[in-house]
Parts: sequence; structure tokens; C-alpha cells
Amino acid sequence: METCKISQLYDLSETIACELFEGATYPWEVLPKISGFITKLGEKLPEEKFTKIGENVWIAKSAKVAPTANINGPAIIDEEAEVRHCAFIRGNAIVGKGAVVGNSTELKNVVLFNKVQVPHYNYVGDSILGFKAHMGAGSITSNVKSDKTLVVVKDGEERIETGLKKFGAMLGDNVEVGCNSVLNPGTVIGRNSNVYPTSMVRGVIHEGCIYKKQGEIAEKI
Repeated sequence: METCKISQLYDLSETIACELFEGATYPWEVLPKISGFITKLGEKLPEEKFTKIGENVWIAKSAKVAPTANINGPAIIDEEAEVRHCAFIRGNAIVGKGAVVGNSTELKNVVLFNKVQVPHYNYVGDSILGFKAHMGAGSITSNVKSDKTLVVVKDGEERIETGLKKFGAMLGDNVEVGCNSVLNPGTVIGRNSNVYPTSMVRGVIHEGCIYKKQGEIAEKI
């Protein structure tokens, strides 16, 4: 599945976590490594740019964090990021440069590349969001199957066994997800693709496409 490879989804120069992806082919391979990576990287961050708060939480001095936000470690909030009112970062989260984590948004075991926006009532768990990816208000990742079996990534007749029980969505660079959409476990969306509002998405959407509904996906012109 070429579409699902890290090299096809992400510009790794647009994340402080570029070393996390070394040696991996598919992005979900790094999900179990996020926690340990943050702890190691955090200790190397320059003190003139980052402040360590509590246990394994590093916040850039140029970032804006609302006093009502709850941030559990390990976590890194990069430069110029904004964490708004009542955001809940449960841990194992990297928030990229200039990214926005909005009011009542919850993050858990995620990497948000630079300029990502999850600005209103989003849940993002066990997921990786590429440069300038945007999730509309109320859109969420569903990261565990209802039958609790391991997640399989499916693209037509092609299947990849991930070996993971928890796997939300992999969004490529510049992906736009419409309001109140649900991205089911194992969803992979290629670069520069759009998802219509109120969609229920599963499987692989290729680069440069518009997802209108299940079975109706158009290529951008």
C-alpha cells in the first residue's frame, strides 16, 4: 500500500518528532513509541525555549496555554502553539509549531505536525496528523473497534495487519475533515484530501481525493 507509507503522507521536516519515524515504513508503527520518544526528546530541548512543567511536560515559552487546559505528561507543546480553554491532553502527545488544540478537545497518544488545527470539540487518539491537517468542529477519531479485535488497514482487496488494538487515523499533510465526521479505526487519508461533513470514514482514501460518502470518492481536478 504505497499510499499509506510515511514517505507518501508526511513532510517530516514539519515536525519536531522527525526522528520518531526513522526505520518505520508505515506511520502507525510509531504509535507504541511516542511516550518514550517524548521523554528522551524533552530532556534535550533547549531551556531558553522550553519550560518543563510537572512530570515530563515541556511547553515552549512562545506557546499560549489557557489556564483551564489540563496537560498530562509525557507531552511537548512546540513553539507558537495554542492550547485553548478546557483542552485535555491525556499524555503521550506532541503538539507541533503553530498548532491549535481547541476548546474541549482531547488528545491521547498523538503526533500533531506543525500548523495542525483541532480547534473545537475534537477527540484525537492514537493518531498522527500531518502538516496543516484540519479537523472540523466535532470531528473525532474512533481508536478501538467495537469487538476489540486488532485493527486492519484496508484498501480495496489489500489488507495490512497492524497488530494494534488502538489505532485511530493517519491524516496526511493538508487533509481537511468536515465537521462532525467520524474516522473509524484504521483510517488513512492521503495528502490534500477532503472529507465531507458528517461523514463516517473507514479504510484508505488516496491522495488528492474528496470523500463524499462511502462508495463515493472523487478525485480532485
